[in-house]
Amino acid sequence: MALGGSRLPNLERHAGWLVPLGFLLGIIAVAVDGHFLYREIVTANNISIWNTVSLIGLQLGLIGLAGAINPRLRGLSGSLLILAGLMSLAPGLDDASAAASTLSWQMRTHVLTSLFAYALLTAGVIVALFALVQERRLRTATLSPTSQLFAPLETTENLLAVVTLAGFTVLALSVISGFTFVEDLFAQHLVHKTALSLLALLVFGILIFGRHVAGWRGRRAVYLYLAGFAILCMAYFGSRIVLEVMLDRSWS
Repeated sequence: MALGGSRLPNLERHAGWLVPLGFLLGIIAVAVDGHFLYREIVTANNISIWNTVSLIGLQLGLIGLAGAINPRLRGLSGSLLILAGLMSLAPGLDDASAAASTLSWQMRTHVLTSLFAYALLTAGVIVALFALVQERRLRTATLSPTSQLFAPLETTENLLAVVTLAGFTVLALSVISGFTFVEDLFAQHLVHKTALSLLALLVFGILIFGRHVAGWRGRRAVYLYLAGFAILCMAYFGSRIVLEVMLDRSWS
C-alpha cells in the first residue's frame, strides 16, 4: 500500500520515505514467504492446493516489486503486492494431516513451470483490469485523485502484451513438459486438465496473433485475455479441487 499510496496527490510529497518503506516491507514479506514455501514444497515435498496458491502469490510479489521500480507502475504494483499478501495466507487453510505428494524431479519441473506460467498470467489479470478501468475512465472523462494510480493506457496495454507473450511461452513449455513427463494421462486423471490447458494456450495465441496482425487493443483484448485465464483456472484449480477435495484422489 505504501508503494501505491506514493502515487496519490495528497501522499506524493511523502514518496521519499513511502517508497523505501514499501520496498523494505515487500522484500521482508517475500523472503519470509519464500522461506516457508521452500520448507513446505522443496523439503517436505508438499505441493498442496493451498501451498500452490501461496507460491503463485510469492511470484506475484516478486513481479510487483520488480514493476515498482518504474514510478508509473507503482499503483499496479501495489495491487499485485496486496493480492500476493492475501494469497500467502492460503497455507493456513491447509489440512495439516494431509499426506505430502511424492513427485519425481520431472513432475516437479512440470508443476513448477506450470505455476510460473499461472503466476505470470495472474499478474496479467491485474494489468488487464487496470486497462479496462482506465479505458472506461477515459471514455467517460472521469478524473479523480486516484487517476494517479494508473499508468498511461498505452503503457498498460503494452505491459499486458508483454505479460501475455511471456505467459504464453512458459505455458507452452509447461504443456510440452507435461506430454513429455506424464506417462499415462488417463490413469492420472489429467486428460481434462490437458485439454483445457491447450484451449487456454490457443486463446492466448489468438490474442497475440490478433494484436500483432490486426492491432487488437482495448476491451476486445482484455476480454479475450480474461477468457483465456478463466479456462486456465478451470484447467488447474478446478481439476485439483474436484480430484483432491471432492473425489479424494491424488492429481499426481
